[in-house]
Amino acid sequence: MNPVFDTVAIALLVASTIVLGFAGLRISRTTGDFFVASRSVRPVWNASAISGEYLSAGTFLGLAGLVLLSGAEGFWFPIGYAAGYLLVLLFVASPLRRSGAYTIPDFVQARLESVAARRVTSIVVLVIGWLYVVPQLHGAALALGVVADVDPWVGAVLVAVLVAGIVAAGGMRAVTAVQAMQYWLKLTALTVPVVFLLIALSDGDPAFDPSVVFPVAEGPSGVDAYATASLLLALLLGTIGLPHVLVRFYTSPDGIAARRTTVIVIAMIGAFYSVSGTMGLIGRAVAPELAVPGLADTVVLALPSRVFPGLLGELLTALIVAGAFAAFLATSSGLVVSLAGVVSQDVFSGSVRSFRISAVLCTAVPLAIALLTVPSGLVSSVGTVFVFAASALTPVLLLGVWWAGLTARGAVAGMVCGALSCGGALLASALVPDAGLVSAMLAQPAAWTIPLATLVVIAVSLLDRRRVPVRTERYLARLHLPER
Repeated sequence: MNPVFDTVAIALLVASTIVLGFAGLRISRTTGDFFVASRSVRPVWNASAISGEYLSAGTFLGLAGLVLLSGAEGFWFPIGYAAGYLLVLLFVASPLRRSGAYTIPDFVQARLESVAARRVTSIVVLVIGWLYVVPQLHGAALALGVVADVDPWVGAVLVAVLVAGIVAAGGMRAVTAVQAMQYWLKLTALTVPVVFLLIALSDGDPAFDPSVVFPVAEGPSGVDAYATASLLLALLLGTIGLPHVLVRFYTSPDGIAARRTTVIVIAMIGAFYSVSGTMGLIGRAVAPELAVPGLADTVVLALPSRVFPGLLGELLTALIVAGAFAAFLATSSGLVVSLAGVVSQDVFSGSVRSFRISAVLCTAVPLAIALLTVPSGLVSSVGTVFVFAASALTPVLLLGVWWAGLTARGAVAGMVCGALSCGGALLASALVPDAGLVSAMLAQPAAWTIPLATLVVIAVSLLDRRRVPVRTERYLARLHLPER
């Protein structure tokens, strides 16, 4: 790798991000601009921004690394990620936009008429967001360390400072422009190298044995049924519980635009996943020695120079490096802007000034965690967030949109139960030795924590039915009746 080309690529990305981000300072004036971009973002532009923030470090670097390590098992992640947006389309996109809320806690308070439920929701949202930002900072440290041979903290601090500055300067309106640009950069940064690599590898007889590169044991026949089913359930339902995903629908002009946006997002992220997964398959043929935990996530950065030693390989690597940093910046920006909205309203006054202070605070916390922890596999780290979101937040959101019997006590009990059961299972899985099904249930707890949390919400709400908000029917009508 040539650190000069890589450094120039990062510098160009940083410069374009700063220009777009701080341009939002001139047009972002009102609270609506900072929180939801004045609800004026059209479907294609909004879909580009959503795809930009959704395709994180775990996708850009980690998915190829997981396919390199696990073979066919790694493809369950993009299937779950993409299909999760189908559930968002069917069940929550349009109703949440019609709610008129700025944040998820806003929606919960308006739906249940409870400040206590709002506060618990805010805590859950902050935990989910911070858990998601940390892998992005770890990924930045990993990528910059590989291409520039600097200390790991440099990449994490660089991304954190940029994200805090952009979000504080222009809020949601500025972040939208940055994320939309970065989606197309990320797609280009993987598609161009993949095309070159496939052309090079298709020239003549293959230099590898397919039965060695893709052994039967690492195909569908070797997949653990429970772990796979539980993982898919977490990925499908976890998307509904991600605050930075849901807040983007509040920026749509109306519910119809929100649904159209979601359809376009499914196509966009599907195209990206196909390219990212292909890069992992190429890695199994070209660089099988990188199939080591902790090293596999670097395969995307290593492939171009392996196949094209010289200037072409260095230029393709620089393009990938720019795309990788775009992934870190886009996802982190979306998370911080959604968390800043929550902290600004729940802790401070909800003003533009408090939003900016909150943006800095919401970046500083995950940065401290990232600097104090050791990165694990990027995909598995992001997958953990999906499991937690699906267990702690998704049941309440779905029932809040579709069930008139939900009460504040039921919602609080369900969120607490889901968070504690999921968090406890994941912690226990790191401590308990491998014991077959028990270990699988702890490592992939979604199959039982999501039903458990849902049952707790319903049971407590039924026992507390006298506390169903009086205006529930009117509010649900607002969520489901079409605008036109």
